[in-house]
Amino acid sequence: MRLLVIEDDPATGDYILQGLREEGHVADLCRNGRDGLITAQTNDFDVLVVDRMLPDLDGLSLVRTLRAAKNLTPAIFLTTLGGVDDRIEGLNAGGDDYLVKPFAFGELSARINALARRPQMRDMEPTLTAGDLRMDLIRRTVTRGDVEIDLLPREFALLECLLRHKGRVQTRTMLLEAVWDLNFDPQTNVVESHISRLRAKVDKPFPTELIRTVRGAGYRIDA
Repeated sequence: MRLLVIEDDPATGDYILQGLREEGHVADLCRNGRDGLITAQTNDFDVLVVDRMLPDLDGLSLVRTLRAAKNLTPAIFLTTLGGVDDRIEGLNAGGDDYLVKPFAFGELSARINALARRPQMRDMEPTLTAGDLRMDLIRRTVTRGDVEIDLLPREFALLECLLRHKGRVQTRTMLLEAVWDLNFDPQTNVVESHISRLRAKVDKPFPTELIRTVRGAGYRIDA
């Protein structure tokens, strides 16, 4: 993978860079937000590792600027700001993950790998549709006809997975890996309960059902 680390602390930046290169990645380092933004805009990277507190341009503003320019390269915030409100602010700014300092390099590496496994929206259409259902991946909105549907983040991710594989069955295992990043069965009804809540918002208020249960196999969304 080609990775960009944007970190102003010399010791932390060099430590991350060395670890990533030892794992065989091609990794670049920028030490301020302005240089990081320019580098991210003018090169193709698989994942960005962004410190929140950067000179010249802070990490939140950096990622917001990238998203406004429709640059959807996955970004993980690395920061000492670990409060719930801080995490929410980071994710709402366009971040895909959030890791608090001090951190274990092994966890950072695992999170980078998880982000890299996700479908890259920059290589795909900005909208997904099925019948009169429309998902806008840039604005993060879902509408059916003229009705806007308010989805929680996990519901949005679940619907996105079904729409990306429209007409094809997604098994419980596939959904656990794609939506929850789980490579094992947690032995709960988490998939079923989220499908039920998703149907209550996407299907039940409307005359035509789109989300189908394929008995003994999984779920699919029809056109």
